[in-house]
Amino acid sequence: MNFFPSNIKLLSTPRLIDGGHSKGNFANFNLALHVGDEQSLVLANRDLLLRRYNLPSAPVWINQTHSKMSIDADSTSSIVNADASYSKKSGTVCGVLTADCLPVFICNKEGTAVGIAHAGWRGLVDGVIESLIESLDCNGEDLIAHLGPAISQLSFEVGGEVKSQYLSKNKNFKNCFAYLNNKYYLDLYDAARVVLKSLGVTSISGGDRCSYKESNQYFSYRRDGECSGRMAHLIWMGRP
Repeated sequence: MNFFPSNIKLLSTPRLIDGGHSKGNFANFNLALHVGDEQSLVLANRDLLLRRYNLPSAPVWINQTHSKMSIDADSTSSIVNADASYSKKSGTVCGVLTADCLPVFICNKEGTAVGIAHAGWRGLVDGVIESLIESLDCNGEDLIAHLGPAISQLSFEVGGEVKSQYLSKNKNFKNCFAYLNNKYYLDLYDAARVVLKSLGVTSISGGDRCSYKESNQYFSYRRDGECSGRMAHLIWMGRP
C-alpha cells in the first residue's frame, strides 16, 4: 500500500481489538448487524471504530447482496443494496464488511477519487470490480488497487459450475483454479488481478493473507459458519 497517495487512508479491521464488545463466536470486534450478534454490542463496536481510528465520519455502510452494484457514497443517506461504493469528496468513508470475500480498495493516482468493492466469487465474476472502476470514471492505468484480506485458494473449495462460469466470461481465469483430489479451488486474489489487469490496472498490492487460516486475526464464514462476525474495510480521502 506504500504507493497510495499520502492523503488516501485504508483500513482493514482485526477480529480482536482492545475494548471490543462482542462475545462468543463474534468475539470481539464484529462490525456487522446482520449476523445475529447483539445490536447494542455491534453499535458499541462501530462507535469504537470511529474513535479508535479517528475516522472523519461514520462509514457509509451498504447492504451487500453479492451483486455488481456500485453506489456514490457522497450522496447516499440510507443503507442501499450494493457491493461497491466510491467517493470523490474528502472525509467520506466508503466501507464493506467481509468474512472471506475479497475487499478491493481502489483510488486514482491523483488521490481525488476512492472506492471499495466487496468481491465474493459471484460478484467478482458478475463484474463488481468493473462496475466500481466505471463509476470512478478513470482510465485503468491511472488507478491503484490493493487486495485486502480474504480466503486463500487452498481453503476455498468451489464446484465445477463456478469454474465454468468464470471460463465462460474470460479464459484467462483458467489459471485461477487448482484441481486437487477431485475438487476445484479458486484463487480470489488471482481472479481479481485478472480483472484489474484486463482494465489496464497494473499497480496492484496485497493478496497474501488468509481469513480462513489466520483465525486469531480474521473472521471466516467458511471456518465459523453462520455465527461468524465481519471485519470492516474502509477507504477515504484525508489530508496529505
